[in-house]
Amino acid sequence: MTLTQRQMEEGKALFAHKADFVWGSTTPGSWPRTAFPEVAFVGRSNVGKSTLMNALTGQRTLAKVSKTPGRTQQFNFFNLADRFMLLDMPGYGYAKVGKRLEEMWSVMADNYFKTRDQLRRLFILVDSRHGLKESDLMLMDWLNRLAVPYQIILTKIDKTTQAELAEVQAQVSKELEKNAAAMPEILLTSSETKQGIDILRGTIASLRHL
Repeated sequence: MTLTQRQMEEGKALFAHKADFVWGSTTPGSWPRTAFPEVAFVGRSNVGKSTLMNALTGQRTLAKVSKTPGRTQQFNFFNLADRFMLLDMPGYGYAKVGKRLEEMWSVMADNYFKTRDQLRRLFILVDSRHGLKESDLMLMDWLNRLAVPYQIILTKIDKTTQAELAEVQAQVSKELEKNAAAMPEILLTSSETKQGIDILRGTIASLRHL
């Protein structure tokens, strides 16, 4: 989907507002009671999710950035000016997190995906230097079965060459064709250069009235 100028402007206006932390969930079903449309961000540990959310909102310390992958284990909800809810989900696929925490993540995520009616889209972040991993593919298959709409965001595109990025894009696009719940458009972002941030904002704003 190509965004219109109006959608881009709506995205800019939406994220001109401050996002505030409102809730941290550590047990299934303990989600904040809101009726605002919601988008969630998820990805393998160390994919740059917290950094991207900070760039998206223009708030450097909104989501805590850790040098230790797998550190964040609660589901963190942020209220964007009573217009949108943003969810920062814990990372997955990091061996040192341990089996118990991986199982806890699965139970929490399963409950969230099945019960959160206001979820408009799940954004799966993928490191553009590495492409899709087995844990990403497993998540995508799970989302297909649950009919949860999702979209891939390639992160850290400033750290790849154009040729490398094009190759990863092609590989991801081919995989998305097999997945019924996936949006075909791949978003390209860099938290460092801010490339793609305005498009991501506009994409989120376009979901408000779905």
